[in-house]
Amino acid sequence: MALKNVIGIDHAVVMVKDLDKAAENYQRLGFTISPRGTHSAHMGSGNYTIMFDPDYMELLGVLTPTEHNAPARALSRQARRRHRADRIHRGGFGRRRRGNPRTRLHASGPTDFERPVTLPNGTISAAKFRTFQWPTAEAPGGVRIFACQHKTRETVWIPELMTHANGAKRLRQVLIVSPEPVADATHLSRMIDIAVRKDADGAIAVPSGGDRADFVFLTKDQLGKRYPGVSLAACPIAAARAS
Repeated sequence: MALKNVIGIDHAVVMVKDLDKAAENYQRLGFTISPRGTHSAHMGSGNYTIMFDPDYMELLGVLTPTEHNAPARALSRQARRRHRADRIHRGGFGRRRRGNPRTRLHASGPTDFERPVTLPNGTISAAKFRTFQWPTAEAPGGVRIFACQHKTRETVWIPELMTHANGAKRLRQVLIVSPEPVADATHLSRMIDIAVRKDADGAIAVPSGGDRADFVFLTKDQLGKRYPGVSLAACPIAAARAS
């Protein structure tokens, strides 16, 4: 049985080295990009969002080194040593208001933070969140996960940001390249208490819950066969597929 307070993937966090450049790149791909946000001081980070329904992608960059973003900076250094492209480094799960995941998952938190939001009418509001982190060592396929509660959904899912020139509507899959797909999928399955599923090409899928996107663990060779003609030379560990 799935964890009762986890309702599926809420957003995929793409850790980037150059936040503004990353936003420009995604905009060229036909995505509508939110105005840049700056998180609470203890977070030391900024972001752009790419809003879908019912989920989204977050481009996240470190603006000021803090204790909170030390794990993200460590992963970024590791990725640079491996000459990887910007990569998904966290998957955020939607969380209902009731219940505390610490009782089942031994997560750290809660962490409360916010960022200012300029609304389409020009007024300034705030997007407010509460998160719980799974232990940083628990990162199947190199992807960390956390539970996210939105306190102000109306300042995140803004209708003007949810229409994209490329036609993207939602996250369909999070593809995670792994030398050991079965082991990593099984690891995530235990963390979120949802059974794995084997795809026709041998990749291992872990549903995130409800009708939300699946996590799909596969080898680089399997990924190449799914997307023939696409260069995988700078393939990140994980990539989100929107449709």
